[in-house]
Parts: sequence; C-alpha cells; structure tokens
Amino acid sequence: MRKFLSVGVSTLAISMIGSAALADGQVYSNFPVTLKNYEGKKKTSVSYTGQIARHALHDSLKKLAGKGNGQPNPELKAKMMSYFAGKDKGRAIVAPATKGPFAVKQKGVDDISGGKNLAGKTYKGTITGMPNNMTGPDLLNFWIDKASSADKGYDLTNGYNYPQLISKFIMGAVFYNQAVDGYLDEYLSAEKKPNDKPYKKGAAYTGKEHAWDEAFGYFGAPAHTLSLTPSQVYQIAKQGSKSKDPKDALGFADFNKDGMVDLKSEMVFAPAYYAAGADKGGKTKYMHTITGAFLDGRKLLAAAKGEKLSDAQRGQLRGYASVIENNWEGTLAEATFKYAGSVYKDMVKLKGMKATDDGYTKTLKNYVKHWGELKGFSLALQTGKKNLGGTASTLNILVGFGPVMPDGQQVVNIDGGGKYVRAGGVTWGNYMKNMLKVQNLLVKDLSVKARANDMTKEMDALTKALGESESAEND
Repeated sequence: MRKFLSVGVSTLAISMIGSAALADGQVYSNFPVTLKNYEGKKKTSVSYTGQIARHALHDSLKKLAGKGNGQPNPELKAKMMSYFAGKDKGRAIVAPATKGPFAVKQKGVDDISGGKNLAGKTYKGTITGMPNNMTGPDLLNFWIDKASSADKGYDLTNGYNYPQLISKFIMGAVFYNQAVDGYLDEYLSAEKKPNDKPYKKGAAYTGKEHAWDEAFGYFGAPAHTLSLTPSQVYQIAKQGSKSKDPKDALGFADFNKDGMVDLKSEMVFAPAYYAAGADKGGKTKYMHTITGAFLDGRKLLAAAKGEKLSDAQRGQLRGYASVIENNWEGTLAEATFKYAGSVYKDMVKLKGMKATDDGYTKTLKNYVKHWGELKGFSLALQTGKKNLGGTASTLNILVGFGPVMPDGQQVVNIDGGGKYVRAGGVTWGNYMKNMLKVQNLLVKDLSVKARANDMTKEMDALTKALGESESAEND
C-alpha cells in the first residue's frame, strides 16, 4: 500500500492564499542565476518553456483528434502528425486559445518554444495493455491514424473515443514518464548534469536547476499555484466555462495583471488540472503537495549557489522527488478510479435502454468517452518509474482492449492490417463488475483517497444479481 506523504512542504505554504503567501517565496519564478562565471544577460535561471510547448502541442492534438468526418482524411492525419511528431515552424496553438474574456497571450507554439514535438519524448517501452506489443509511439501513431478517419473522434462500433485515449495516454507516456523516470531520477545522480556546470553551453542555469525546472514544467501548474485553491486552478483550466462569471478564471490566472494569460507561467495544463480535480473534494492535497515539493527543491538548488551538490543535498532533493512521484501517481490512480465509476454508471443506464430510445446515442457516446478516459489513464499509470507488476496486469485484464458494447462484442485483438478483431465473451453484467473490481484494486494497491464516483458499495448487490457462478474477468 502506497502512502502519498508530504515532505518539506509547510502547512502554511499549502493553506495560505493571497499576497502574504506570494511575498514569502511561494512562486516558482525569479530564482537567481547561480552559475559560476556566467556572462550572459539573463537575470533568472528558471526555464521550462520546452515543456509548456509540449503541453500546447498535446492540447492542440487532442482538439484535432475530434475533427474527423468519418471518412479517411490524409490532410487531417498529416496535421495531427505535425503536432505529434513534427518540429515544424509556424504551428498555431489550436488549444488553449482565447475564449471570451480569457485572453491567451501566445498564438503559436513557437511563441513558447520552437522545434519541439511529443513523439521524441514518448515512453518507448512496450504497452502491455494493448495488443501487438506496440511501444508508446507506435500506439499513439496507431490512434492518430484511426482518429483521422473517425466521426468527431468517435468509433461507436468498437467503443473508442480517440481524443480521450490519445490525451490521457500522453499524460502518462510523455509528461509523467519524462518527469519521474528521467528528470527526477537519473538526472539527480552525481554524474548526470552536475550543479557546478551549465546544463548546456551558454545556458544561464546549472545542470540540476534546469533538470528540476523541466520536471516542474511537465506537471503543468501555474508558477503561483500555492496562492490558488484547487477550485480556482480547476476554473483556470476550464477557462471560465465552469464559473458563474467567466472573468473569474482570468483573474485567478493573470498573476502579473496584464489582462492576459501567459501560457509559460500562468496556465493550468493536464496533470495539474487532474490533481486539482481530485483535491476539490477536500480529501486530498495532491496539487499543493506536488507544487510545494517542487518549490522546496528549487530553493535548495538556489541555496547551493552553483556549487556541486553534496550527497546530503542530493538525498534531500531525492526526498522531494519521491513526494512528487508518489502524489503524481496518486493523481493518475484517482482519475482511473473516477472513470471506472463513470463507465459503471453509464452501463447501468444503457442496460435499460434500446437503440431506438431518446437519448440512447448520447448515453452510448458518454460510455465510450468515459471508457477512453479510463483506458488512457490506466495505461498512463504504467509508464512511471515503478513497475506496478501484478497491479498493472490485473488492471489490464479487467479493463480489456476495448469496452463491451451493447451487442455483446468487445475488441480482443488487432490484426496485421490494423483492423480490430471483435468477439463475445464477457457479459454486460460481468463487465460492470469489472469496473467495481478496478476501483477496489486501486483502493487496495494504490491507496486512492478522493474516490470520485465511488461505486464499490454496489458490489454485493451486483454479485447477487449476477449469481456466484459467473466470472467477471476477461480472458
């Protein structure tokens, strides 16, 4: 059982809201240049624009994945691949873009950082939760191809929502993996990117400073997160669409009060958004704990003043990294738990409906969308530094390669031509039970606490209704 502990993050830093907290060094910005013999003009050593550019690429790719018309569309596929694997100049930021009073400062990816892509930073390991031993880039290429031919991102025959699958998997295979299995792991060794040398020639930051900044950038939190509540962070991510007054979101985001949101430091991106989403219920503090640990680690590096880190300092830094990793894993586990509950509730509704009923297609789309979020997050969980072993294997078995559809069929394989192979096997009721087993597994093995859409108390009644002789697992 994992425990998501807070190390070095004071209660005051987490709970204080407003200028007092901001004046007390609670903003991830303006750390001084500590690099010895630096001769450039930079006044701060903080830099993570490459990671923010990748967040913009991810958000834009997700948006594009829902633009298909149900027919093969080579132009759309090429555009999606430009945002995934290309490094083209002139790529517009499709999302997040200005929405009403929520004015976004940058219009193009190059306005944040040029020459960036997602494919080069995607987890290269085998994805065991999908057929054919595809690697992370292989799977995303496959889904991008399918999305380009789908109707607004949906495949209602096989049960796939490609924008959700692509987005949620990238949250693990790029952002989570790069941070916890790279910058917060091997980059913290004594040999890798030492603190008494520049990260690269001409840089204003040391090796360790920039590695730490890059990990923070992948989390996607505003620099002033510790002055915000989870609900405020959530509203920023929604650009005011979930607020009574859309101007509120701009006010929460616009830290420098210039009337617009700077994506480089003021916007909320996917990982931080889901941390805030879990925390809104008041049972967890993932967002502030992660941000606070990043801030404490950065303060340690600034205090080192460009000298090589001692073993004790690196040990302390690894302690902060462990807090970040455990709580980030917790955030992904909470999201997986939440969407297993959503899938269960959709299945309850669909069970009593006919294809000719009003609202059937909408309910079916909700089911497919929520399953895509469940599957994407369940795969994202498996791209971190830790080997989840039996937990991952069980999760993959319970969720399967595709959802059980109303016709009783489910994707069980992908043939050599990239076509889905469907078959019967798991009954509708037993697949509903699988969703409850997913939730119980995440409580037992990953200690989820927020537990949005908790449906576990339905287990006894469902088991009784199904009968003890039926198995709830996929073959």
